[in-house]
Amino acid sequence: MPPLEIILPALVNGVLTGGVYALIALGLTLIYGVLHIVNFAHGSLLMLAMYGAWLLVAHFGIDPYLAVPILAAVMFVLGWGLYAGVIGRISRGEDRAILLATLGIAIVLDNLALVIFTGDTRNIETDYSFAMIEMGPLLISVPRVISFGVALACAALLWAFMTRTDTGRAIRAVARERDGARLVGIRPERIFALAYGIGVACLGVSACLLLPTFYVSPQVGNVFVLVSFTIVVLGGMGSFPGAVLGGLIIGVTESLGGLFLGESLGPIGISLVFIAVLLLRPTGLFGAAR
Repeated sequence: MPPLEIILPALVNGVLTGGVYALIALGLTLIYGVLHIVNFAHGSLLMLAMYGAWLLVAHFGIDPYLAVPILAAVMFVLGWGLYAGVIGRISRGEDRAILLATLGIAIVLDNLALVIFTGDTRNIETDYSFAMIEMGPLLISVPRVISFGVALACAALLWAFMTRTDTGRAIRAVARERDGARLVGIRPERIFALAYGIGVACLGVSACLLLPTFYVSPQVGNVFVLVSFTIVVLGGMGSFPGAVLGGLIIGVTESLGGLFLGESLGPIGISLVFIAVLLLRPTGLFGAAR
C-alpha cells in the first residue's frame, strides 16, 4: 500500500485530469442527447483539433490557452459543416445511417492525418510546461490547474446556454420531442447541425487544454474515445451533470489505477468501471429509466 503522501497527489492529479475528460464527454453527451446517436467520429475530431492546436503553436507561436477561442470557433464551423453538408445529407434523418456516416468520417480523418503528419508523435514545450504549485506536501502541475479551471468554466457556460437561452431551450425541445418542436416553428435539422457544431467545439477547447501536457498523433483519438464513452455511460446518457461527475470519477480511477497497477495496466480500471456500471446501473448515475 503506497503511503498517503503518494496517494494524495494521485487523487488531486486525477481530479484535475478528470475536468478535461468531462469537457470532452460533454460534447459527446450533447450530440447523443439531441441526435440520439453515438458519434463515432468524436475521437478523430479531437485528434484533428489537437493537430490544429499544435500547428497554431508550432507555426504561429500562439499559446495553446490563448488559442482556445480560435480553435473552438474553427471546430464549431467544421462540426456545423460536417452535419449540414455530409452527415445530414447522407443520413436523411435515419439514425443508423448517421452512425455509419460518423464512422466513415472517423476512418477518413484518421487516414488523412496519417498521410499528412505520418505516424510520429508531436508535442509542445512552453515556459510553464513543468511549472508546479507547492501546497504543503503536494506539488500540483500548473498546466493541469489551468486546464481544470477552463474546462469547468466552459462546462458552466454550456449549461447556462442550454438552460437560460432561447436557442438552448430549442435544442432541448428538439431532443425531447422532434415532431412537437417542428410544430411550433423550430427547424430540427438546423438544431441538429448546431448541436453537432457545439459538441465539436468542445473538442476544440479540450485539445488546447490537453496539448501542454499530452502528445498528438493520428491514433491519439483512440486514447480518449473509450474514456469518453465510459464517462457518458457512467453519468447517464445525455446528462450534463453526469458527464462532469463521471469525468472526475474516471480521472481519479485512471490516476489511482496507474499508481497501484502501473502505467501499462492502469487503464484496466476504466474498463472495470464501465463493466460495473453496465451491470449494476445501466442508466448511469443521472440517467432516467426508460
